[in-house]
Amino acid sequence: EDRDCVTVEDAQKFPVIGSAVLFGLFLILKIIPKDLVNLLLSIYFSSIGTFSIAALIEPLTSPLGPLVYGSDKPREIGGVFDIWFVGPIPLVFTALELCCFAVSIPIAVIYFQTKHWLLNNLLAISFAVQGIEHLSLGSFKVGAILLSGLFLYDIFWVFGTDKLMTGESVMVTVAKGIDAPIKLLFPKELDSAALKDGLGTQTNFAGNLIEFSMLGLGDIVIPGFFIALLLRFDAAQASADVLSGAYAEFSKPYFTFNIVSYACGLCITVAVMEVFRAAQPALLYLVPACLGGALATAWIRRETKALFAYDEEVKEVTEGHISSTQASPEANKKEK
Repeated sequence: EDRDCVTVEDAQKFPVIGSAVLFGLFLILKIIPKDLVNLLLSIYFSSIGTFSIAALIEPLTSPLGPLVYGSDKPREIGGVFDIWFVGPIPLVFTALELCCFAVSIPIAVIYFQTKHWLLNNLLAISFAVQGIEHLSLGSFKVGAILLSGLFLYDIFWVFGTDKLMTGESVMVTVAKGIDAPIKLLFPKELDSAALKDGLGTQTNFAGNLIEFSMLGLGDIVIPGFFIALLLRFDAAQASADVLSGAYAEFSKPYFTFNIVSYACGLCITVAVMEVFRAAQPALLYLVPACLGGALATAWIRRETKALFAYDEEVKEVTEGHISSTQASPEANKKEK
């Protein structure tokens, strides 16, 4: 499947654009009633969450394809609809895809009505998976630039803004003020009250409000882009065809070590947060863990140059050139 590729320019602009969006949300929360903002965001995320959860479920239904369709090509239902100001939009689904929507729509509706933290996490995970699946960093250099920029971005908006600008952390204010699946929620006291509907209104048996620990979606997706890039680098180093059944069989040293490094960085984040009882910029710990893990693996395997030279766009162009070159002799014969 085709993926959008991040360029060096995109990686350099991302922290700036992210800062503008974050501070814009902060101002919106200060100007517009929070309930109205969260209502609009709930409608938006519930709508796109329907498609995201359906896409998350759809691969699980692939074993059912032969039972539903037999040896025939899946019949598609729908067509192309011309929407005013938007243009033609293709809406074509197979029977199994419609079944996935039959599951995802009730989930999105229940989330909209209850804001239950479990459904919040399900939607957030589906967004993270779809983002990592459809976007590629393209090269290790781009990944290093993006992670380094967001490393500074996260530190500034968590620690810097409470002293330099507003008297309160912009990042923490937005994270706590926006009731949307842009973060994972973990109740600090997991009892029967934590399983009830609602968010921020649950009480435990002592009558106290349940507190949540939060992990921003960016702290999952951004390292996820980088770790997915390392997985494809592992495949390139092993000359594995990731589109074939051999995908799970090649050696994955970079991927494995970075998963462990990411988990260690996450544990350090939680530990520091508990010790100081204050919100922490997770990328402060995750970026060194991911970049350090990749560089350490490359140094141990003596593949540092190969890692820095890895570029998926160059590889795609080269493969396309080779294919056209191989096809040219046949074309020449036909011309003769």
